[in-house]
Amino acid sequence: MLLTRIKGPRDLDRLSQEELDQLAAEIRSFLVDAVSKTGGHLGPNLGVVELTIALHRVFDSPKDKVLFDTGHQAYVHKLLTGRQDFAGLRTKGGLSGYPSRAESDHDVIENSHASTVLGWADGLAKANEVLGREDHHVAAVIGDGALTGGMAWEALNNIAAAKDRPLVIVVNDNERSYGPTIGGLANHLATLRTTDGYERFLARGKELLERTPVVGKPLFETLHGAKKGLKDFIAPQGMFEDLGLKYIGPIDGHDIEALESALQRAKRFSGPVIVHCLTQKGRGYTPALEHEADRFHAVGVIHPDTGLPVKTAAASWTSVFADEMVKLGHERADVVGITAAMLHPVGLNKFAEAFPDRIYDVGIAEQHGATSAAGLATGGVHPVFAVYATFLNRAFDQVLMDVALHKCGVTFVLDRAGVTGDDGASHNGMWDMSILQVVPGLRLAAPRDAEQLRAQLREAVEVKDAPTVVRYSKGVVGPAVPAVGRIGAMDVLRAPAPEVTRPDVLLVSVGALAPMCLEIADLLDKQGISTTVVDPRWVKPVDEALAPLADRHRVVVTVEDNGRTGGVGSAVAQALRDAGVDVPLRDFGIPQRFLDHALRKEIMAEIGLTAPDIARQVTGLVAKLDGRFDSEPAAAVD
Repeated sequence: MLLTRIKGPRDLDRLSQEELDQLAAEIRSFLVDAVSKTGGHLGPNLGVVELTIALHRVFDSPKDKVLFDTGHQAYVHKLLTGRQDFAGLRTKGGLSGYPSRAESDHDVIENSHASTVLGWADGLAKANEVLGREDHHVAAVIGDGALTGGMAWEALNNIAAAKDRPLVIVVNDNERSYGPTIGGLANHLATLRTTDGYERFLARGKELLERTPVVGKPLFETLHGAKKGLKDFIAPQGMFEDLGLKYIGPIDGHDIEALESALQRAKRFSGPVIVHCLTQKGRGYTPALEHEADRFHAVGVIHPDTGLPVKTAAASWTSVFADEMVKLGHERADVVGITAAMLHPVGLNKFAEAFPDRIYDVGIAEQHGATSAAGLATGGVHPVFAVYATFLNRAFDQVLMDVALHKCGVTFVLDRAGVTGDDGASHNGMWDMSILQVVPGLRLAAPRDAEQLRAQLREAVEVKDAPTVVRYSKGVVGPAVPAVGRIGAMDVLRAPAPEVTRPDVLLVSVGALAPMCLEIADLLDKQGISTTVVDPRWVKPVDEALAPLADRHRVVVTVEDNGRTGGVGSAVAQALRDAGVDVPLRDFGIPQRFLDHALRKEIMAEIGLTAPDIARQVTGLVAKLDGRFDSEPAAAVD
């Protein structure tokens, strides 16, 4: 196999055109076989095989910086830079599903949030200029979907301002992000794709000029880089050049020779250049091409021949939300949905099918989505903006200053909250309950099971004068966790025996960690430690009944699937201080560090967020209060 001979990008230089085509076929076969065993981003990588080969033949990585926006399409890049062991892809100790500096000097951007690559490229090109590194180049690959993000256009505005600063921007145009790309930019790119007059003109010109000895090819190269006037006469691609950016394309993104020619011309140019490449997401794999929703953007373990899942998926948090949104839509004509280019991943596809006139896909533009939601609410409807918890970070200012300040009734539904695991550091939803604590008036719900998700979503959309947030985990929804009572607005999940006048521990359980908190209570009970377990349901604001309840216990313990700094534990501690309740409090959550990719259960064990770990520490705390800590060690908790 040719692929096994590729240990680094320069090994590509020795291959003929025929061998390069063979290599592309081998890479596609490898990807289908490998990713079907582990799961991962399959469709995007099948679409950039030839493009990645061409990039590494034209640019000299790692001296030249080859950057990928989002990074889910970097599997081919990994293969060409010496990383061909995909057996542990996205698992602990194996390859990351995104670029990783720890893996290779060829990787630059680890942040897998979209629309950032052009900002990185601008900075790296400026650094080359400042340090006089004229032989260093920067090539940034960005999808047409990511170009719907405002950050990309802020960067383009700056890039275009420097006419003599070299930078190559490769637009990987496959008409999709997760699903089909939407918006004005998408329409413009579609016009460029479907207007073939310019390319037909050039093809005919090339045929004629190549018959002309000596000067034919140079003349064709000049013609292909012709001025805007000629291009606009034949194809309406002036938008980029109106920004001051040289434009090359559209180029067949699966023709290595054409790609290399375009990239070489762009590399030689002394200013910013856009190379517009047309690619096909899922290319070469029929099940992906026939999957209209997202062309196998991300898959679990599948049968490589059919593309069908190996296991039947159980009900997920996302599916529970999806079904309840449809029910709400039938009951309330004022409920509308908003997604940021993730209609299917966040579960709004069913709502869109039922109410196509009440769904808004804003593209990869969470900031705009939040402010648009404020406008919708002010206009008299109730928007439900469903987004991954980690992606709400970039819309914080809009939540604060547009939604909350104006007391707009907007519901944010945060999918993939807490530890998500295999997608790595930037995809863990571990920040939301911390950053949202500072938003005045905002109310935040953390449902513990499917029943509570349905109930709290309905409670959220009833609020008309403030933002509400409902957050839940990734994956399968757990079993129902019934309440045994209620104190204030909090559900009591476990109560101590009636004869216990002052229980030892008040355990505040947040969201989906309720089963684990009940397990902690069982372990404590075996140590003779009495425990009350409560689910606040709404963790912001802190329930007024919590402080007096805490005062009737010896210790308060909070457990949350969120960063410890500024999270629910911190809010509870402040509420107790404000109420003058002087009870020891221990908060358990995610340490404030970036977590390596691994299975969720492996990460939870690594950070000590498990029932035995927490029970052991609480046992030690109670023993200390009993005065047993220096003479009688606390018994081990199994």
